[in-house]
Amino acid sequence: RHTVIISKLHITSVFLLICVTLWSSGVSAKSAQRPNIVLILTDDLDIVIGGLSPLNKAKKLIGEEGISFTNAFVASPLCCPSRASILTGKYPHNHHVINNTLEGNCSSKAWQKSEEANAFPALLRAHAGYQTFFAGKYLNQYGHSEAGGVEHVPPGWSHWIGLEKNSKYYNYTLSVNGKAQKHGADYSKDYLTDVLANMSLDFLQYKSSFQPFFMMVSTPAPHSPWTAAPQYQNSFNATKAPRDPNFNVHGKDKHWLIRQAKTPMSNSSVQFLDDAFRKRWRTLLSVDDLVEKIVKTLEVRGELDNTYIFFTSDNGYHTGQFSLPMDKRQLYEFDIRVPLMVRGPNIKPNQTSQMLVANVDLGPTILDIAGYNVNKTQMDGTSFLPVMEGKMNSSSWRTDILVEYEGEGNNVSDPACPLLGPGVSECFPDCVCEDSYNNTYACVRTVAASANLQYCEFDDNQVFVEVYNMTADPYQLTNIADSIGQDFLEKMNHRLMMLQSCSGQSCRTPGVYDPRYKFDPRQMFTGRSWRFNRLRQTMK
Repeated sequence: RHTVIISKLHITSVFLLICVTLWSSGVSAKSAQRPNIVLILTDDLDIVIGGLSPLNKAKKLIGEEGISFTNAFVASPLCCPSRASILTGKYPHNHHVINNTLEGNCSSKAWQKSEEANAFPALLRAHAGYQTFFAGKYLNQYGHSEAGGVEHVPPGWSHWIGLEKNSKYYNYTLSVNGKAQKHGADYSKDYLTDVLANMSLDFLQYKSSFQPFFMMVSTPAPHSPWTAAPQYQNSFNATKAPRDPNFNVHGKDKHWLIRQAKTPMSNSSVQFLDDAFRKRWRTLLSVDDLVEKIVKTLEVRGELDNTYIFFTSDNGYHTGQFSLPMDKRQLYEFDIRVPLMVRGPNIKPNQTSQMLVANVDLGPTILDIAGYNVNKTQMDGTSFLPVMEGKMNSSSWRTDILVEYEGEGNNVSDPACPLLGPGVSECFPDCVCEDSYNNTYACVRTVAASANLQYCEFDDNQVFVEVYNMTADPYQLTNIADSIGQDFLEKMNHRLMMLQSCSGQSCRTPGVYDPRYKFDPRQMFTGRSWRFNRLRQTMK
């Protein structure tokens, strides 16, 4: 009898063991079936002046295998505010990163305390069961001694390889899970784009097979100092910056900062920007190699078909447009429009979408792919997964987004350019400056069936306004603010103020060109009525 009881206990325990094993393997299988996600983020890669031209492999392996967005924009055309928008899904007025300095909240202690724990990678790891890998440039002040140094590993990353401070190609320090790893100038061991590619492949080889993964690879290219790999140093020798209609012309009807640019540019300035343009493209050839290595490795491992791959940039760039030598920071298409290509499960190949998306949408989209309810977050953006899967009608999609930027200026005059006075920055040897403290603006960028427009206001003494009909004037040569109707200006001013004070769901309300839009001029904004009144005075 004892033997029978023991046998029954044994059978019962074996049965329970089998049940537990099947249950746990079922969880693992469910986990493993969830899609993997890769985000490749470039630094200063434009689309308007030909930035995708050198990236033939990326276009073939991601763009042609999935969807390319022709109306993808950034919430702010500067590295740190834009990257903060990607990580948080928020507009700058909500994440409070205003520039690339520690004082501007770039990777500051305050940022770490208020935003990092709610960034989408942290949610992926904590609530969606993803292993997370980061390699490359994070935020411009990351690793600063006053922000925790390289020992600080942002929450949400199970594998962390963060570049100390801003983009470099050689002679840099990486934080490898909180420990400093210094690199020199030996191409075979230290060229950063290649180091990031190799570390990414290592992760793919050694990661767990029982959890889905999110991998973010953030390249230095094509940011200055534009150091190409040795094998690419002589590529594009005959290439010049494109001579588009807005190249080397005077922006006579634009904000004063654009008007101060010298036209025509000096021969030395043009030679300098052409040289920089070539160097930028050369650095991108290594990014192209990185994309190919990651895609091919996923294919060999049998993981490609269950992996979404995003390819984009933190802002655009200009080289000679409106006689501005080179930089970002301006409100025009060349600085705010970026490439965005995505491939993945349920995304049909060779698609192009004109629907309006912004970098505040990347976090919500990635969370949506992972099965996390975006409505639980405070994110301002929206998931464009339904767009990629062909489940969203353009008439139901958003019609506008917000772009905002806070200008920077020096408190004292540049000794080389005393006539300019204080308040400007990013000045070139010929005393053309790319930024100023009152280069502070906010724009509504509209893409709808009946309108393709940009409306911008500057936070200066004039409340200077710029308006562009992008259908008739894609190069933004003519500011139509003085010739457009008062009712349009009032509606756009109202919409802009609404977006600048929005948070979460209120950032996704219907725009002026959405049939569901309702304009109530009585609903003005306390604290901002001065701007509306001043705007009305300037329009009279």
